Amino acid sequence: MVKIGNIELSEFPLLLAPMEDVSDPPFRAVCKENGADLMYTEFVSSEGLIRDAAKSVQKLDIFEYERPVGIQLFGSDVETMGSCAEIASRVNPDLIDINYGCPVKNVACRGAGAALLQDVPKMVKMTESVIKSTHLPVTVKTRLGWDDNTKNIQEVAERLQDIGIKALSIHGRTRVQMYKGAADWSLIAKVKENPRITIPIFGNGDVDTPEKALEYKNTYGVDGIMIGRATIGNPWIFNEIKHYLKTGEKLPPPTMEQRVDVCRRHLEFSIRWKGPVAGVFEMRRHYTNYFKGLEHFKPYRMRLVEAPTFDELDSILKEISNDYSEMVC
Repeated sequence: MVKIGNIELSEFPLLLAPMEDVSDPPFRAVCKENGADLMYTEFVSSEGLIRDAAKSVQKLDIFEYERPVGIQLFGSDVETMGSCAEIASRVNPDLIDINYGCPVKNVACRGAGAALLQDVPKMVKMTESVIKSTHLPVTVKTRLGWDDNTKNIQEVAERLQDIGIKALSIHGRTRVQMYKGAADWSLIAKVKENPRITIPIFGNGDVDTPEKALEYKNTYGVDGIMIGRATIGNPWIFNEIKHYLKTGEKLPPPTMEQRVDVCRRHLEFSIRWKGPVAGVFEMRRHYTNYFKGLEHFKPYRMRLVEAPTFDELDSILKEISNDYSEMVC
């Protein structure tokens, strides 16, 4: 069993990575139903939260059925991050996570996210500030380093563990790599093998099949795996991996009926969270992912994007299930 503070997870937990504009409560709901062990909110801007910006505040929404769930914060100011950890703790998540890994320009070039990999002393101060501002376990997600010449993840892991973080998730790329090239898990393994490291180490990057999950588990010895992009339109990947790790056999791919059912559940959660208008609108970006690869699907996609109500969308989804009933994906 893997423990993060007082949070007990499975023997080899599968985590849903925090993803902007993806890992909102409706998406987290369908991932939870399909086997995710621990999930994180979209990353919340500390500057936005301290200003009480509506978008940042809404990202604090969590629900009982999601637990355990962590709120992820990012920012560039040490004191502000501490204050935001205190604010986030009030909504009673299971943990607080700090983003030291986001590589996108408007985050990293403002001194937040992966930018802190260039200033480890400041990263340590910021982490201390967050830890002192909450009663909850604090975890961190980061990358190998800023670039190939500064892969400092082993130093980062030791120093953050020493001040009290309870788990560390490592994406196997540098900030300069963004999401290009193959993720390098060898340095993640070195962190895990370090006799000084006692906290759980989760690997992240390029795990998109049950076979790869088993290979990485056996090769790199991590305590669990965090999955991001491979979950988009594919939340059942968690149960597929769990079944494969347990039995060595692959589950059959989802039928079209199963694919439609999960999409409908996602839509229902979206409407429940955002209301009948915004909930329908927010769901539009997901249809292409749920039905990727279907021949002659464009007319259906256009109808899904244009339909204004749940009833109309439900009717279209039933048509899709019937018309593609013989197909597995």
